[in-house]
Amino acid sequence: MSTRARHICYFFDYAGSALAYSAYVFPDEWLSSTFHHCYVPIAVFNTVVSTSLSCYSRFLEVERPRLSKVSRTLAFVYPYLFDSIPLFYRVGRALLRAAVPGTRTSHTAFAFLTCFIFATHLPERLAPGHFDYIGHSHQVFHVCGILGTHFQMEAIMLDMSERHERLLATSLLPSALQTLAPMGTCMAIGLAVIGLCSASLRFMPEPGHKTSHTATRLRV
Repeated sequence: MSTRARHICYFFDYAGSALAYSAYVFPDEWLSSTFHHCYVPIAVFNTVVSTSLSCYSRFLEVERPRLSKVSRTLAFVYPYLFDSIPLFYRVGRALLRAAVPGTRTSHTAFAFLTCFIFATHLPERLAPGHFDYIGHSHQVFHVCGILGTHFQMEAIMLDMSERHERLLATSLLPSALQTLAPMGTCMAIGLAVIGLCSASLRFMPEPGHKTSHTATRLRV
């Protein structure tokens, strides 16, 4: 795979939304609050920022690899923390009552484990060369991410089954337009960002460019 094709594939790998949390995960006392009304628009904005930051980090890999890593990590962590504010509140409140459902704790644990592995490059950092094919941090990162997503969906389904009738009776469930409009906005802007970044790849230095330039100066 060429460098340009690899970057484009990465661009398409960065996208997301938090509509289910707004509909089913918000604490009862937060429903219809100012934060509840602003939650989805802010989440849409965060999605655009996250996609943009993630894609832009690809352009920093050669010249500023550390900043690239920080940007990419922030692009994952910041939207997750914002989207999970209602969940963290409910988990914290339930912890005080010693009544946290296993799916929510498992989802939260795997989410933080995913971020930790992504940021630390464990276990290959402890034993270089031993995890090149099996057990590499990027593999573990995706496995933890998949498991976290599984438990997240389980928790959302649990909330939906428990709270659907109550929310339906109070007319708090989002309409089709309220659901599809944010999704369409995220997809449209996300694709525009991906297209812009993909078109800008021709201005991106090749991985060997910096090394070759340095070697030329040393020979001179």
